[in-house]
Amino acid sequence: MSKQPHILVVEDDRDISALVARYLRANDCRVTIAANGRELDRLLDGGKADLIVLDLMLPGEDGLSLCKRLRVQSQVPIIMLTAKSDEVDRILGLEMGADDYLAKPFNPRELLARIRAVLRRSTVTATDPAASGTRALSFLGWQVDRLLREVRNPQGARVALTDAEFGLLQAFCDRPQRVLSRDQLLELTQGRSAAAFERSIDILVSRLRRKIESDPQEPSIIKTVRSGGYLFTPSVEPA
Repeated sequence: MSKQPHILVVEDDRDISALVARYLRANDCRVTIAANGRELDRLLDGGKADLIVLDLMLPGEDGLSLCKRLRVQSQVPIIMLTAKSDEVDRILGLEMGADDYLAKPFNPRELLARIRAVLRRSTVTATDPAASGTRALSFLGWQVDRLLREVRNPQGARVALTDAEFGLLQAFCDRPQRVLSRDQLLELTQGRSAAAFERSIDILVSRLRRKIESDPQEPSIIKTVRSGGYLFTPSVEPA
């Protein structure tokens, strides 16, 4: 990346936050630490973060509530830290709008790899033809601008998508009218083995459906294929 990304670490354990900050700074990141939701709000009021590393268990307002609240006002990438390996925590974090998750205890090297992967997904532009192809696409009246990472509905209103949601929509638009397995979608959107957490794709599809389907309970754009994966039904054209 051309500049140091600003990473905001929200973690009340001083030993963990110090370790993470030291490692990220040694790897060309700018780091700011917040111990709770109040400090996070104050820091965001005073400046912009490129990515937030958000602990699930925080004093006062917990990480899930903060993630949900952040998603109302911002699409900044969020990596959730969970103290448990319980799948429920990961599901809840992703449902609240997190882009990725990492269970404690973790290796700082893995956190850095996750941060870089999420930032790469959020900064892909149409200036890289191999990565982005045609800049603007359309389907069923929807408009997708890869350069601006912007989606507009048939009425022309902008629909806010997180980077993870936009990446999934882009993967579908690049491969319309064909069945994509969960493994394929994980590789296309997250670039790592589906063994990590296959359910994350189901949750991401559910989030995307809520934003582009007229009836998310009876989806017509993204169909579930039993024992297969998902099918993006409309044809996609250059806009």
